[in-house]
Amino acid sequence: MAKDDYYELLGVTKNATPEELKKAYRKKAVQFHPDKNPGNKEAEEMFKKVSHAYEVLTDAEKRAAYDRYGPAAFEGAGAGPRGPGGMGGGGFHDPFDIFRDVFGQQGTGGGGIFDEMFGGGRGRDEGRDGADLRYDLEITLEDAARGVEKEISFRKNMSCERCDGSGAEPGSRRVSCPTCRGAGQIRRSGGIITFTQTCPSCGGAGTRVEKPCTACRGEGRVAKNTKLNVRIPAGVDTGSRLRSSGNGEAGLAGGNAGDLYIVLAVKEHELFERQGEDLFCEIPIKFTLATLGGNIELPTLFGKASLRIPAATQSGTTFRLRGKGMPSLRGGHHGDQLVRVHVEVPQSLTSEQRKILEEFGRVSGDADEPTSKSFFEKAKKFF
Repeated sequence: MAKDDYYELLGVTKNATPEELKKAYRKKAVQFHPDKNPGNKEAEEMFKKVSHAYEVLTDAEKRAAYDRYGPAAFEGAGAGPRGPGGMGGGGFHDPFDIFRDVFGQQGTGGGGIFDEMFGGGRGRDEGRDGADLRYDLEITLEDAARGVEKEISFRKNMSCERCDGSGAEPGSRRVSCPTCRGAGQIRRSGGIITFTQTCPSCGGAGTRVEKPCTACRGEGRVAKNTKLNVRIPAGVDTGSRLRSSGNGEAGLAGGNAGDLYIVLAVKEHELFERQGEDLFCEIPIKFTLATLGGNIELPTLFGKASLRIPAATQSGTTFRLRGKGMPSLRGGHHGDQLVRVHVEVPQSLTSEQRKILEEFGRVSGDADEPTSKSFFEKAKKFF
């Protein structure tokens, strides 16, 4: 280890900042960790080296000595900086202490990324909470507007009824794990380094069952189909997430059950388009109605509504029906329904209709002025 360049081991320059050192060590430590490379002596040796290099370079005093004297600063009992953490004063620290510090974990039992990656850190006889579950549910716009109750069915790990979640056959009991003697962890020596890892026999619980349950094979949980009634409040939208506490997977060894998250998707509607709490729709109207005006009935998500069309309404005009949109999730009010009208031109005429329209055009002078005066005033400058 004395011949290695500590900066090269970590893959950084001599001007590397503490944050760059930490980032580089994260990558190297994960790459060469013994639990990721079981039986690989070369990987184990590299893990020791990068851990030692990181310890030196993140200590200002040690780094200064290394930059001045190189690895020789840490050779021999009397060489190099003394005091806590220095080779002359207290010996080399367990690299797992550095590893836990870098990955946000001080010691065991904290539930940090160290435990997530390598399974360590659960205390003796400590239960493990069940996983959260996600269920994707599609509903109609009408359901989202009014609120609805839905029955959903899904499969999840549930507490075993035969052993009541203990994993032990009825009449059997849990005993201290003979491999780790109840510690939940085992240690193995790699020269001057001692590695601590989760006990492979008990999974870190510190106990084992004398006789595994025949129904769940000692797991304490079995996969089953289950049904649940879910109340969906009015006003939800695509992406809304409902939480059903305790309806996720069952925990292990007395751990709490996870939660169920229902993620909603609202189907597209054939008539309405949602814009926040407002609804938008387009309707065609006869040109006679647009010209003369009148009342029409049109649908909403909550029944029919009446809309007054003023005389001389132009195509593309938008009207607002207040309070006919989506309800607010917070309650207390509704959005509006926006209605855009398009004047519909008849595609075919009877001889009588054509005669009447021709007479209307003659009386109106349409033959002399086929476009509106306002458009002609704007356009005449181009001629």
